[in-house]
Amino acid sequence: MNDEQLLRYSRHILLEDIGIEAQQRMLEATALIVGAGGLGSPAALYLAASGIGRILLADDDRVDLTNLQRQILHRQDRVGEAKAESGRRTMLELNPGIEVEAIVRRLEDEAMRETVARADVVLDCCDNFATRQAVNRACFALGVPLVSGAAIRFDGQVAVYDPRRDDSPCYHCLFPEGQGMEEVRCATMGVFAPLTGIVGTVQAAEALKLAGGFGVPAVGRLLMIDARTMEWHAVKVPRDPQCPVCSTRPGPAYGNRPPAGGAR
Repeated sequence: MNDEQLLRYSRHILLEDIGIEAQQRMLEATALIVGAGGLGSPAALYLAASGIGRILLADDDRVDLTNLQRQILHRQDRVGEAKAESGRRTMLELNPGIEVEAIVRRLEDEAMRETVARADVVLDCCDNFATRQAVNRACFALGVPLVSGAAIRFDGQVAVYDPRRDDSPCYHCLFPEGQGMEEVRCATMGVFAPLTGIVGTVQAAEALKLAGGFGVPAVGRLLMIDARTMEWHAVKVPRDPQCPVCSTRPGPAYGNRPPAGGAR
């Protein structure tokens, strides 16, 4: 770290659980954010501000006026611009000392695997079930931890899935494909603007812990918030031993980084 970085990240460095070593790991890390909307906006801003050294921002959509109620990564003069490009501009304005790559396409099949393979941590900030499942499959095939978030109406949830841990469930364990899951989107159901900020910020916090190797990530728990009452509930989620996605994982020795909070 140079002198400017030591000053910029000094409030992190002062924290005993982070210090210079964990901040340096964050600077060396690559995070993939899938979705530059309501959840991806606060997640991207906090990862950029906190010093994740390289951020891959993937979204094939364009900024719409209806997005601006909650998608704080974008501005009104960018309506019609690709969200990934708009997000890249905002993050670099906030912190020019990091790298941000805009991926202006939907990640599917081999493109998904190739992009996930470049990351140390993945944040699922998308709004459709098929992409969530695809992200999950790629992360567990490649041993990359995944932070998943969702928000609709006044209800939000966050979960962390870490394929490097034998006890970690995956997204498919909670929400199996082919089980008649109802696709709900804020375009038709509505969403409380600050809720996306709350959920996306929690996703950023979990991703920073994973990238920096400190704290205890929320693996094996589904965190749920009702913004009408501002009450959080946590439900323990076991791994499904018959899950077709995560039951055949090679074991704890693979993956890009050892589990956060463990021995290094």
